[in-house]
Amino acid sequence: MKRIVFATFGSLGDLHPYIAVARELAQRGHRPLIATFDEYRENVEAAGIGFAPLRPSMASFGDKAEVMERLVDPWRGPKLMIRGLFLPHLRETYEDLARACRDADLLVTHPLTLAGPLLAEKEGLRWASSTLSPMTMFSAVDPALFPAAAWMLWVRKLGIAPYRRIFSIARAMVRRWEKPLREFRADLGLSPSDAIAEFEGQFSPLLHVALFSGTLAAPQSDWPARTVVCGFPRYDGDAPEPGLRTELETFLAAGEPPIVFGLGSSAVMVAGKFWHAAITATGNLGRRAILLTGKPPQALGAVPPSVKIFDYLPYSAVFPHACAIVHSGGIGTLAQALAAGRPQLIAPVAFDQPDNARRTVALGVARSVPFRNADAAAMTRELDALLRASEHATRAREIGERIARENGARAAADALEKAAR
Repeated sequence: MKRIVFATFGSLGDLHPYIAVARELAQRGHRPLIATFDEYRENVEAAGIGFAPLRPSMASFGDKAEVMERLVDPWRGPKLMIRGLFLPHLRETYEDLARACRDADLLVTHPLTLAGPLLAEKEGLRWASSTLSPMTMFSAVDPALFPAAAWMLWVRKLGIAPYRRIFSIARAMVRRWEKPLREFRADLGLSPSDAIAEFEGQFSPLLHVALFSGTLAAPQSDWPARTVVCGFPRYDGDAPEPGLRTELETFLAAGEPPIVFGLGSSAVMVAGKFWHAAITATGNLGRRAILLTGKPPQALGAVPPSVKIFDYLPYSAVFPHACAIVHSGGIGTLAQALAAGRPQLIAPVAFDQPDNARRTVALGVARSVPFRNADAAAMTRELDALLRASEHATRAREIGERIARENGARAAADALEKAAR
């Protein structure tokens, strides 16, 4: 029986995959623990997993919606996230994580838990790293679409060497952001390192688990040598309460399959006029819709009978009943949408979402429109094209069957068990 500690920051999309893996490990008799924002205590403990708080708290960042508005800026957002939100609390995070890792057999880190690799090196902990989406593999062979530098894909067409030279500019910029980390490293008595924490420094030499499907991104020659592609560990909470389930089933039974709209747990905070545009678009198409808005249903005012609004439903409970799924491309939402086997319209906002959208479109199961352009007219046009093209639905079913056969939680647990031994 091993004590395995998962350290993660981010949205629910950054938490749920670790809950899925931790539950699999618990079923095997291990003692998993998730260390993350204190605000997620209830989510973790409700899943039957041990919890430890990691500073900073989300409350220390200020108003969630205001912070998210700043984070989705393609130029300023990444610096704010690293230099403004997490590095100022690095020592506190280290203290909390060290407490959580007492007697741990293995530490598993998310890319934002910058204290994790330092703690592993200082204390001699066995350490496995993880990523949730292909973008953070930073491959030059299979390059990502970065929101602030989409033009780098054009540079890649000139060859790997020019791409890497341009990418070195981003590395130099992030290295400047990480000055507080290097200072803390010296305070811990660790030798200087040229590794950049947000790039190659995030990868463990023992094991790196890629918690996404190889269907979305196949392994590349420049990925870390000990990478295991596990598939999506899918988890989105308990089944709906009986009252909500009855509401959902009643609406579904009253007509044709609806278009389901959901923006995950981060993009939903910057939704703006998206929901009203969604209602107009489905009306233009003569379709029914379910909106998962993260707010009380009455917040949008009166809506047509063809539209049903829920504050929240587990995506796994509603996506399979859709004729199409509209979302922002967060990796957790995408995993559920792909497994549901339904065609998708993706309106990426920021972070890894544009790259996830590009890869999903390439699979033949989706269309995409930037979130800033996702008004009623654009969604009407794109959804009409998506629903008219039978090949999207056929391909989505094929991919869905493939994704559904994968068991990312089991594959990740297998790899982590081996590393813990």
